[in-house]
Amino acid sequence: MTRILLLGGTTEASALAQRLAECGADAVFSYAGRTDAPVSQSLPTRIGSFGGVDGLVRYLQRNSITHVVDATHPFAAQMSRNALQACNLTGTSMIALERPAWQAEAGDNWTHVPDIEASVTALPDQPARVFLAIGRQNLAAFASKPQHHYLLRLVDAGPVPLPRESTIIARGPFEVAGDTALLRDHAITHIVAKNAGGAGAAAKLGAARTLNLPIIMIDRPALPPRHLASSVNEVLAWLAHSGTGSGTERGV
Repeated sequence: MTRILLLGGTTEASALAQRLAECGADAVFSYAGRTDAPVSQSLPTRIGSFGGVDGLVRYLQRNSITHVVDATHPFAAQMSRNALQACNLTGTSMIALERPAWQAEAGDNWTHVPDIEASVTALPDQPARVFLAIGRQNLAAFASKPQHHYLLRLVDAGPVPLPRESTIIARGPFEVAGDTALLRDHAITHIVAKNAGGAGAAAKLGAARTLNLPIIMIDRPALPPRHLASSVNEVLAWLAHSGTGSGTERGV
């Protein structure tokens, strides 16, 4: 009997959850609990940490999970590593639903950096107005450059560890026209973004292109080889064929 654990947090995860619910799959949707008001899902939902690899191993065994779909955010690297390790330890079939990374287009002015620390270093020393499109978790790193004014767009309200900031509470998807107006209204001179991929947050890229603004683009963290899918349909096809293969195979 197939029982699925869907590790979510992305638009693609929600779309997969809807399809699984429609076909009556025995599946559980898991949120890490990073936001106060996560999007409601069509599947039974759990929220919170598993407690590392050991905790996830126990969860898989106690709940008779046969298949894991890792549809977490591309920057949720620790969760993805834990899932891969736990599935290998338990012999659980696993696939990762990974959306393609954004690619620079004509007219883009991107500086690629490997991590948050490098993105801080890449900002100018002279005062600038920076749109930090990176979520809440890594904001404290930018306190080392307090001369800048930071524009934040967050899902939840809460304290921000930066001395000069403006915060907007909003949830995507966003549109290019709206993001263009946002960047212009706040006189933004630089953008820092994670290369999350997908359509929901891509509007800022088009807005930066329109306004000829530089983007400091943080590359995705490296992960071990995994069995990969790039679409919901590919995951469903894999599930329909009983998830043949081990958790470390590459390709679908």
